[in-house]
Amino acid sequence: MAQVGTVVGLLKSAAVMPTTEHLLAPTLREPVVACVALGANLGDARRTVANALQQLGQLPHTELLSASGLYRTAPWQAHGPDFINAVALLSTRLTAPALLDALLGQEAQAGRERPYPNAPRTLGLDLLLYGSGHIASQRLTVPHPRMWERAFVVVPLAEVAPERVSAQALLAVSGQDIERIVSAFPTLAVGRVRVKRTALG
Repeated sequence: MAQVGTVVGLLKSAAVMPTTEHLLAPTLREPVVACVALGANLGDARRTVANALQQLGQLPHTELLSASGLYRTAPWQAHGPDFINAVALLSTRLTAPALLDALLGQEAQAGRERPYPNAPRTLGLDLLLYGSGHIASQRLTVPHPRMWERAFVVVPLAEVAPERVSAQALLAVSGQDIERIVSAFPTLAVGRVRVKRTALG
């Protein structure tokens, strides 16, 4: 297993994506820190995930706080080639359902298709944590119900939010192969790169 490193540079873009009707008030709230897992195993997966990290910071009313490095993992309860994975921390004023809609929209823009469960994907975005909230609805469960079973979530999450990942959680996924392949994205970051450590509240 790759060693869990320190928090990598914040990727921040000056561009702003256009707002859409379903992301406007009354879907706004006080800022909350959310955690999103990213993964892809079709096409140029490394570039897709790196670009998606920047695009998360361009969502309306949302700021990218920090991002893990990129990790390569074998499919886990999924199919196809190896995955490229990462985890991002966001500060957002979007409600959880509105943020979910935004993530699904970003997946669709990347060409995500769902021909069958756990199919290979151009981009997958999972809402792992939404502050300290617990949500159980037909559309959304937070915390993500399977996040602690997956090394491709637990290891990069420990990189950006080590206070949320116990030694026992890391031990539980230690049998899964995972390789850290990229620690920063200097050629992809549009804005200033800086280190920022942010706890989930």
